[in-house]
Amino acid sequence: MVIGQSGDNYIMEDIIKKAVELHRDGKLDEAENLYKNILTNEPDNINILYNLGLIYNVKNDYVNEIKVLEKAVQISNYDYEIYFMLGLAYKNILEFEKAEKAYAEAIKINPSESKTYYNLAIVYLSLNQPQKAIENFKKCIEINPDDVEAKYFLSLAYFRIKDYSQGEIFFENRLCRDTAIKTQLAVYPNIMQRAKLWQGEDISDKILYTYYEAGFGDMIMFARYLPELRKRCKKLIVKPQRELYQLFKENFPDIEFMDFFAEEKNTNFDYHIPFLSIPYVLGLNNTEIFIGHNGYLKADEDKTKYFKEKYFNNYKFKIAIKWQGNTYYETDRVIDVDAFAPLFDLPNTKIYSAQTFEGAENLTKLSDKYDITDLSPDFKDFSYTAGALANVDLVISSDSSLAHVAGAMGIPCIVLLPYNYNWRWHMDLNKCDWYDSVKLYRLGKTQTWVELVKEIVKQIVK
Repeated sequence: MVIGQSGDNYIMEDIIKKAVELHRDGKLDEAENLYKNILTNEPDNINILYNLGLIYNVKNDYVNEIKVLEKAVQISNYDYEIYFMLGLAYKNILEFEKAEKAYAEAIKINPSESKTYYNLAIVYLSLNQPQKAIENFKKCIEINPDDVEAKYFLSLAYFRIKDYSQGEIFFENRLCRDTAIKTQLAVYPNIMQRAKLWQGEDISDKILYTYYEAGFGDMIMFARYLPELRKRCKKLIVKPQRELYQLFKENFPDIEFMDFFAEEKNTNFDYHIPFLSIPYVLGLNNTEIFIGHNGYLKADEDKTKYFKEKYFNNYKFKIAIKWQGNTYYETDRVIDVDAFAPLFDLPNTKIYSAQTFEGAENLTKLSDKYDITDLSPDFKDFSYTAGALANVDLVISSDSSLAHVAGAMGIPCIVLLPYNYNWRWHMDLNKCDWYDSVKLYRLGKTQTWVELVKEIVKQIVK
């Protein structure tokens, strides 16, 4: 039915009311069809275009959402919500430059909405423009001082430019985020009631307890601070993830490591601190934050020998690869496994897979075509991973925990970064501040992973 045809039993107001009711009741397909019908007679109806855009947004149909919102701003270019939604839609399809323009227009119309500055700042982070991100996060916080998310992401913008003195202050807001609170309640329900949060006071005669709160890579990267932390207290107790327990225990013998399944309510301690707060409370400045960059972890000799005898007893150039880490946080760090194909053309070279768990199912794409050895069956935990890596000449990895193990051990490692990469690698990718043995290669904006690997192969054969 087209509204306005002879025989219609409804006036336009009733049709619009019906469409809005359907929309409100979650009957999106019916509401969408009715909105489209209305637009055949009233193509310039801003409210209908806006509502249709909302439906497309819920359906994650950002292409059609952008079409109707772009039409809406052509008709009326002074509606804040339309420009704001348009910015969100462009951000969702990674059209960051267009999102930037939409948010800028929204700010012209209404400069007092904190959410616009927040989203514009996120766009600038994605565009690798952290200074502009910082400016907009600050404006957001000025309007809404209680915005924990803005403060958290402001810290990441400061980290990107290596301003850790400022960034660490705001990074503490991560503990107030909903996801962090849920983790604390689930994993550490008794800590807050049993002991004080350490904030840097003298604890030379006290027992300090620190515990995991992030991914494997973060924990490995921040493990560099454990020797300094140990100096500050009478006794240090650390609870890492189960997979890191043995590796840390082997490398820091004067620290007590708590088994993953042990409950902190049965452990005596005077103060506690979340693991990622350690450099902040230690008061490390912008250069001291990178202590241990020349290596601070070693592999167990027996495990190194085990892997040597089982997998590495040859005279070839040995490369271990990994293409995927934990996709819970970021999916753009996943590398198409076929991209590693050029490595198999290297002369006198043996390729090993260090891929574990999620993504391991893609190994057959290589093993069906090339000579590749899978190390993962013997990776019981990260201490075994370290034993394997102690035998390789080079690691080539996605931005994942394997790269951190290699870097912390001082093993030559190439990290393949997506175009929009993580804050920890900073702005100047010619140098890795965290690990001397790591080189960083960033995917070009229009480049494929296989093209990037081909570049790396050229560097290897030089």
